[in-house]
Amino acid sequence: MTSLLSTTIGDATPLILVALGGLIAERAGILSISLEGYMLAGAFAAVAVSNSSGIWPGVAAALCAGLVIALCHAFLSVTARVNQIISGLALNLAVLGITGYLDSIVFGSTTEGKPVPAFSPLRIPALGSIPGVGKILFDQTPFTYFAAFVLLAVVVYFRRTRSGLALQAVGEHPAAAEARGVSVARTRYAAVAFSGALAGLGGAALSIGLGDAFIDNMTAGRGYIALAAIVFAGWRPLGAVGACLLFGLAEAAQVWANVVNVNVSAELLATAPYVVTIIALVVLGRRGHPPAALGMAYTRGER
Repeated sequence: MTSLLSTTIGDATPLILVALGGLIAERAGILSISLEGYMLAGAFAAVAVSNSSGIWPGVAAALCAGLVIALCHAFLSVTARVNQIISGLALNLAVLGITGYLDSIVFGSTTEGKPVPAFSPLRIPALGSIPGVGKILFDQTPFTYFAAFVLLAVVVYFRRTRSGLALQAVGEHPAAAEARGVSVARTRYAAVAFSGALAGLGGAALSIGLGDAFIDNMTAGRGYIALAAIVFAGWRPLGAVGACLLFGLAEAAQVWANVVNVNVSAELLATAPYVVTIIALVVLGRRGHPPAALGMAYTRGER
């Protein structure tokens, strides 16, 4: 059981980083359909740079890759006022094609990916020796500890800071926010840029945190699962993290089932996180209330 819970937290870590980033953008009124693209770009950039320069430059490259794709989405959504669903899906498809092409150039044609330097679990002295919870909570990769810090920062940001309240006002009533002196465009650009950077780190947590290689489409819909976690949680950070842990448990259960030789096909087990996502959205997805201006383009001076 300890191993299952430890694996759950590890598997949930990339989802948590991506979901918290997407939450920031959605609370500012921009749909986060493109989380999948941010994450995939970050996963590839982390592996490509880690292969040549080491893991920490790889992390920085993942952040920058997610940021660049996010700025494209921000430009299309905020400045060009393109439909945000179309913009997000187009970017996801573009990143899927670009990363696949670059992967074949950098690493050649391989189905398993070339191993690169990657992170190992970092055991925190003393805390890691606590019976039971030590192995579960304090023997994880640095990405997990950073995700916990980001969660705390996001909660404080929304509840205790003036800029956090301003961002939420932009997502609820941009005209009223602008009347109070808040720049809607600047706030939305910043929110989307932050979401891209954090989702890029989520991609790195997947490719050089949980693994050590890149394969085509390795995110496999995790960006959409993170988006589902946001909706499932009613656009609340703590709830989103809880949902990510639930989906992480479904993913970790695949490994656990193989270890205990459960007589279920691997293909069926692989569908578990997606089945849990669908069930969660059907059962609880309607309980949340999205930001009133979510997905709506805004032009300065509109009422």
